[in-house]
Amino acid sequence: MTNENTLRDRAQAFRALHVPGRPLVLPNAWDAMSARLAEGAGAAAVATTSAGLAWSLGAADGDRLERDRALDAVARIAATVRVPVSADIESGYAKDPAGVAGTVRAVLAAGAVGINIEDALYEEGSGALRPVAEQAERIAAAREAADAQGVPLFVNARIDTFLRGAGGVDATLERAAAFRAAGADGIFVPGAVDPETVRALVEGIDGPLNVLVGPDAPSVAELAALGVARVSAGSGLAEAAYAVVRRAARELLDAGTYEAQAQGLDYGELNTLLARER
Repeated sequence: MTNENTLRDRAQAFRALHVPGRPLVLPNAWDAMSARLAEGAGAAAVATTSAGLAWSLGAADGDRLERDRALDAVARIAATVRVPVSADIESGYAKDPAGVAGTVRAVLAAGAVGINIEDALYEEGSGALRPVAEQAERIAAAREAADAQGVPLFVNARIDTFLRGAGGVDATLERAAAFRAAGADGIFVPGAVDPETVRALVEGIDGPLNVLVGPDAPSVAELAALGVARVSAGSGLAEAAYAVVRRAARELLDAGTYEAQAQGLDYGELNTLLARER
């Protein structure tokens, strides 16, 4: 089997995991170990968190990390797990559609078979969203770049209307329709967890809906009953892991004790995880 066929098969398998009412659940990873742990816990696929990945590389989230550094990390993750990998590429690591196409080719070269691409603008601290037509062009460029290589890359279009307070259901559905027409496979709406809102999005979007979850969100079972097709933890697991680091560091430095480390995973277990071949 050629590498191209393997990538194509993995992309088709990833695509098939998006089933409304039986959602793909993603405990998002940010490095090789977190990816291997997610896979070991039973994740059917691994998706990266752009925030967690950027933090692990010493950069802030929000289009501040260089494309090559981000995709080097994605390549390490894809080389570490057997399940399909989807890469969060923020807004495409590029200024224009041609650049987004270049990013997608690099994503495929890294071994990932899905992307998240968002419509938020970060330039000069902007809190705005890209115009619909402009974002649609970027999504179309991503779609065309993947199709040209014969890989059915899953393009997940993130819409930040709720996250940024830039619109409600109607504005989100307008964007979703345009992005689907441009070639997006799924729609990701972080910040929308109210059951009635989620139901309206599921009913109004012609395609699988991805929801971002956390402590205040409905359970996976409740989201499944609403027709959600994909559930993501986003940066939540990375945030929880870093909270343990800070708590343990403060205890060690202030009290000279080690209780926060008591539930840590065993050195041998972790080392064996990465000693195993993919």
